[in-house]
Amino acid sequence: MRPPRSDGTVSLATLALVATVVAVVATGCGAATGARTAPSPSGPAAATAHLTVLAAASLSSALAEATRAYESRHAGASFTVATGSSAALRVQIEQGAPADVFLSADTVNAQTLVGEGLAVGAAVPFAGNVLTVVVPLANPAAVATPADLARPGLRIIAAGSQVPITKYAQQVVANLARQPGYPADFAARYAANVVSHEDDVTAVLAKIELDEGDAAIVYVTDAKTSSKVLTIPIPAAANVPATYAGVVVKGSAHPTAAAAFLSWLAGPEGQAILARFGFLAP
Repeated sequence: MRPPRSDGTVSLATLALVATVVAVVATGCGAATGARTAPSPSGPAAATAHLTVLAAASLSSALAEATRAYESRHAGASFTVATGSSAALRVQIEQGAPADVFLSADTVNAQTLVGEGLAVGAAVPFAGNVLTVVVPLANPAAVATPADLARPGLRIIAAGSQVPITKYAQQVVANLARQPGYPADFAARYAANVVSHEDDVTAVLAKIELDEGDAAIVYVTDAKTSSKVLTIPIPAAANVPATYAGVVVKGSAHPTAAAAFLSWLAGPEGQAILARFGFLAP
């Protein structure tokens, strides 16, 4: 996770502790009854609330600017933001972590919450991304093309199996294996070279910046944030589109304000900010 922001970023551990307290209080007060429908984000008051946002690590920089912009346009709006692996954040919500909005680096984790009845309304696609290979600035392993990821002895840094970047990277590797000039066992060779599985894509990038690995597959937007890595483009025929989706969390204390923010992020103003950080339209 990124260092705390002065406007209220907290750690997942803190959120988990708060969730425990919330669960105890809920047990003592009894369960709420009746289905909740998606709120209608309309009117100035809809945007006025303090919102807790759990977001994919790859959104850290863009979301910092987006929330500042939103606060400047909506008096009374403020945010606590925590970033990490989309899968880990989803589990936190499933376990009762307090949150108003969940922003995932894929559609699967957001849709899972919808399917579990833990979201208000449908998942909202709000951003797109593609992948690239990154290497340390000095490129000591002399990686020249993605084909080099299969070279024996290369140290590849990856994320955990449930992290969206890993699933996207596996699709890219499978696609590369079908490209001319790539060995049929490219995927197996790539897997054999993975020396580390990190918590999220931000941690993967950090390992490459520190020369603790020779190469990694990350989002283009993450590579753009770093001056300590070089990028090796992935052929367009092998690259995969990553679609980000968000939901209003059912346990939100401010569902209308949460829906208003998510709608804004997916709208023209939010899209303009995301585009400045390299994100694509969903």
